[in-house]
Amino acid sequence: MSVQRRSSPLRELLETLVVAVVLALLIRGFVVESFLVQGSSMEPTLHHGDRLLVNKIAYRFGTPQRGDIVVFHAPFGDTRDYIKRVIAGPGDRIRIEDGVPYVNGERLEEPYVLRYDDTSMPEMVIPPGSVFVMGDNRRNSQDSRSFGFIGIEEIVGKAMVVYWPLEVAGVLR
Repeated sequence: MSVQRRSSPLRELLETLVVAVVLALLIRGFVVESFLVQGSSMEPTLHHGDRLLVNKIAYRFGTPQRGDIVVFHAPFGDTRDYIKRVIAGPGDRIRIEDGVPYVNGERLEEPYVLRYDDTSMPEMVIPPGSVFVMGDNRRNSQDSRSFGFIGIEEIVGKAMVVYWPLEVAGVLR
């Protein structure tokens, strides 16, 4: 006859905590991550100090779609991450006239933009594996108009939810 020893409650608690920490690290590393919005380039959609959850697996099985809000590694060795809206994807033609983007010859409807700037840009084709991004606050945004296309491999993930501050918490559209 064998006797099985019961583990102590302290040991069970420690094992549970270790498993919880490992799971949290795996989820943060591969599935979802929290980001803090810094600056005003995405106003009125996002504001300085907003905290969001970003889906890091959204583009492992698909490509960013026009209108998606994405977090990506800043270009030119900048260590920060940027957050912008996808305006055009691979193979799309884009031009900007008096601040208004035209994608594949059609004016892009952007109810989230309060005021356009006076930027104009000749038509260009988005290369494979890249996207063209812009901030919603066009007068105060460094984006693809200044630093060019963003490689899809530079995208950290798709912004999904604002969770702080509570008065603006909700799903991003």
